[in-house]
Amino acid sequence: MRTRIIGCGTEDRGDDAAGLRVAQRLRALGIDALDHPGDGLSLMETWQGADDVILIDAVITGGPPGEINSWNGHHADVVADQHRASSHAFGVAEAIKLARILHRLPPRLTLYGIEAAHFALGSAPSPEVDAAAERLARQLAAAEGA
Repeated sequence: MRTRIIGCGTEDRGDDAAGLRVAQRLRALGIDALDHPGDGLSLMETWQGADDVILIDAVITGGPPGEINSWNGHHADVVADQHRASSHAFGVAEAIKLARILHRLPPRLTLYGIEAAHFALGSAPSPEVDAAAERLARQLAAAEGA
């Protein structure tokens, strides 16, 4: 089974870097993980050919900053306002919806969302989001056997 881990976000927009931070930490632990800006159309190309995709992004669901949630990408009710905190008009949530319609979802898609709070241009992620990214990276690394 070919697993692809994709961390989405924008490095210089505060908590929007959550997915990127997880991917960076995974690479430091010796696990292959990709950075992605969260643009929906190219995201669909990035997961093409993978059997198992793990997608990590900042989300806004109303929970406390740093809370980690997961969803099955085939069955989750993906709401753009919850599953996208980036500035892209066509982001992660829209990519999943379109891929469902076009039958282009990977066989297995797991979404991890780190609850975000601020997205100021030029700012770093909050301590809560950084800590959550570290926890999630360690959890995923353990699952990958690292």
